[in-house]
Amino acid sequence: MNALAAYLDTQVSTTQPYLYPMTVEAYHRMAETGILQHTHGIELIDSRIIRMSPIGSEHADRVNRLARYFSKIAADDLVISIQNPVYLSETSEPEPDLALLRPRAQPYREAHPRAQDVLLIIEVADTSLRYDRDVKIPLCAQHGIPEVWLLDVTANRLEVYREPVEGDYRVRVKPRRDETLVLSAWADMRVDLQKLF
Repeated sequence: MNALAAYLDTQVSTTQPYLYPMTVEAYHRMAETGILQHTHGIELIDSRIIRMSPIGSEHADRVNRLARYFSKIAADDLVISIQNPVYLSETSEPEPDLALLRPRAQPYREAHPRAQDVLLIIEVADTSLRYDRDVKIPLCAQHGIPEVWLLDVTANRLEVYREPVEGDYRVRVKPRRDETLVLSAWADMRVDLQKLF
């Protein structure tokens, strides 16, 4: 055994795997230097690079319809971000299907939006339903995202999560398709759910 192997053997237990704490900065450097050949379809969640399922045609159609609808009803200064990164912490940068962002003085081209910039996140879920519900929604609550919608494609149902408190959402509802929702963080926006289905 060489000196380096002996040293590492005393530092890291062979019975307990060690997770290298991947940061957003390192993740971006990996993409810039070509270690990650592409970053489409992957995201960084709690220091782990997660490969997402390929986007099917129904999923893509739902995202396109959401984008079109929100572009019609959103105030001109709001930003509709489609499948782009949202920086939540130095170890998490998810890419939600849709994020509705506040206007801000510093252009988003200078830096990805942060949690305080987000009014609403929408995840469209078909094969990713458990992952979105069990991982991404709690992550959003932990970072204070005021509202998350989960559009379950298979059940053709919307789940709404509001009021993040201590890493969880206090309010969870499944509205009827004929309801109109007012965003919790932007009361001027009313969403006619019939237009989403």
